Amino acid sequence: MFEQRISIDRMEQAAALFGSFDENIKLIEKEYSVTVVARDGEVKVSGEPESVERAVRVVNSLLALLERGEALTEQNVRYCIGLVNEGAEEKVQTLAGDCICITSKGKPIKPKTLGQKRYCSAIRANTITIGVGPAGTGKTYLAVAMAVTAFREQQVNRIILTRPAVEAGEKLGFLPGDLQQKVDPYLRPLYDALFDMLGAETYQRYVERGSIEVAPLAYMRGRTLDDSFIILDEAQNTTQEQMKMFLTRLGFNSRMVINGDITQIDLPDGGHSGLKQVMRILHGVDDIAEVEFTSHDVVRHRLVQEIIKAYEKYEEAKTNHGKDSSHDRK
Repeated sequence: MFEQRISIDRMEQAAALFGSFDENIKLIEKEYSVTVVARDGEVKVSGEPESVERAVRVVNSLLALLERGEALTEQNVRYCIGLVNEGAEEKVQTLAGDCICITSKGKPIKPKTLGQKRYCSAIRANTITIGVGPAGTGKTYLAVAMAVTAFREQQVNRIILTRPAVEAGEKLGFLPGDLQQKVDPYLRPLYDALFDMLGAETYQRYVERGSIEVAPLAYMRGRTLDDSFIILDEAQNTTQEQMKMFLTRLGFNSRMVINGDITQIDLPDGGHSGLKQVMRILHGVDDIAEVEFTSHDVVRHRLVQEIIKAYEKYEEAKTNHGKDSSHDRK
């Protein structure tokens, strides 16, 4: 049995490392089949040599986050484990301390993964940012946080959030109410993010002033959007014509963020996605950034990450099977 020891300066540091009911350490023990105990100002890790070495690297990464004032959660413990398994744990240091926005309840919003950090940096540095990746990677939430920050710092005068009103297997006409009430369910994730950042009362006050607008994409036609932070969400469901229309709304002193997941296209009759096309057309254009998220950037329940990986594996197997069948016919 191999063993390594890590010195711990303070008891509260050890308590934060282990987590409530030792939940953080249990994740490490399960991942590497090691035993981790704290005693006399040390953390002792025992098991097979290679497993102990990796577990120690995870513990040191978590201690580095604690030193920089980060709270440990299941998500960032699992993320550190993933980085160690890829040999990239030194990148953990870059995650700490980068607060984007404070919510209405005083909670700081920070990038939780390297992909999220690249995304936020790209939004700061470019006029147009295209974020593409699976569900649960924080594309919408972080974009809204960046928009609220720009608005609070008076970099822009308006926040405009929009989505294409495309049915995901259900018909819009069956929903009750007028047009605005019919499209409201499609815009709900945008409302939720804004309520979280601003609080419902402040949000309503800004809406009444015209400082915040949440509307379907069709409402953007014919407008020029100056001094605005504009977010297009669920962009995979835009047609090619809608995407061109949206991009050409860009006015002076404005910034655009375009988000989508090209694996979840709901366009009817196999329509061609404007997001997929624009990624090809605008690739490499100055002042336009593209950020691709992966399953490693998922910050929802861990099963969401596992589901996305399973679908990726399934699609890859299906593609490879198609290639093999084509080769056999030849």
